[in-house]
Amino acid sequence: MALSPDYRSYSGVSGSAATQAVVDAGLRAYMLRVYNWMASGLLLTGIVAYLIANTSLMDLFYHQVTTPAGIALQPTPLAMISIFAPLVFVMVLSFGVNRLSRTTAQTLYWLFCAAMGASLTNIFLIYTSDSIVRVFFITAATFGAVSLYGYTTRTDLSRMGSFLFMGLIGIIIAALVNMFMQSTAMQFAISIIGVIVFTGLTAYDTQRIKADYVQYAYSYGPEQAAKRSVYDALSLYLNFINLFMLLLQLLGNRSR
Repeated sequence: MALSPDYRSYSGVSGSAATQAVVDAGLRAYMLRVYNWMASGLLLTGIVAYLIANTSLMDLFYHQVTTPAGIALQPTPLAMISIFAPLVFVMVLSFGVNRLSRTTAQTLYWLFCAAMGASLTNIFLIYTSDSIVRVFFITAATFGAVSLYGYTTRTDLSRMGSFLFMGLIGIIIAALVNMFMQSTAMQFAISIIGVIVFTGLTAYDTQRIKADYVQYAYSYGPEQAAKRSVYDALSLYLNFINLFMLLLQLLGNRSR
């Protein structure tokens, strides 16, 4: 169960000021490690997506075809694999949290970020480079502000968890339905609601990561802490990517 962000109320940490200072220092170091993993993963994703989109590797992922509406891009089997590959990595990481070694978890994380980059290659074909960069910085500013709020607020955000999860399920179902309906209005609504949900999840996950560390501060060994930081970074990474894609749908300028 998630604890209040006011970790000084936790019985295991309510001793001397020196003990609290040790936990504070450990928490800051742990959160820095989590953010470094997340930022490094985003960097790898961006590099992979950009390199594929701007080299001959793109021909392995998309082919130009002539349709009654004009020239269109048709995904190849490799592109379809790259779209679903990140989901496989997430499932392996999630279900193997207690069985995978630190090295295996870290390797799978890097592979996941690279696969995500391959799956996002098409954004360079759909949107202008300027709008991609602009939306990325908007996303980074939004994510940073909300994550900072989640880290510093004394408001218990754990009650938001169930509501946000239901909202996430609703978005997924609506997106699947809209694949067949192709409704612009529904897509706009999905993007707006999605931005709200993933903004909330960013604050919620940040507070959850902080509370979990405080709760298990004395049981985390170096191996466990290193492995947990990868899983926590994955949660924040997914929030960032989804927020970026939804904002890109709302604010991005299409190139074609």
